[in-house]
Amino acid sequence: MHSTNYTNVFIEVADDCKADVGTIPPEKKAKTVARMQYEMIHDNPYQYTSDDVIFTIYVARNGIDEAEWASARNVFFSKGQACLRSSSLGKTYGWGIHYDNESRVALYPCESDEYTRLKNDTTLTHVKAMKSSR
Repeated sequence: MHSTNYTNVFIEVADDCKADVGTIPPEKKAKTVARMQYEMIHDNPYQYTSDDVIFTIYVARNGIDEAEWASARNVFFSKGQACLRSSSLGKTYGWGIHYDNESRVALYPCESDEYTRLKNDTTLTHVKAMKSSR
């Protein structure tokens, strides 16, 4: 079973992120993955793990009935999935992602004091969001 969860990790914005402040992904007729991730994590800090977020968005976008979630989750995580380092939240929109000691996630805008505190926290493992360009 694969997982996208980290523990005690801070994902900093990508080096090539053009956002100077945390920006809410735009609302479109069909919600984008970034907007869904933003709403789920921002509105519920430290409630969900990365696996919860990624899987919940997967089932919503694919119309999988809740009765099938358990078996669908096993199939979904039977192969590797992209983690939140690849999310547009850190690549494009200027959000840092913090994983606590129980792998639950919260968002911090890159201009905030809390982002700076987490970026300088030596007790955390630090990784960057993936660059948009190679």
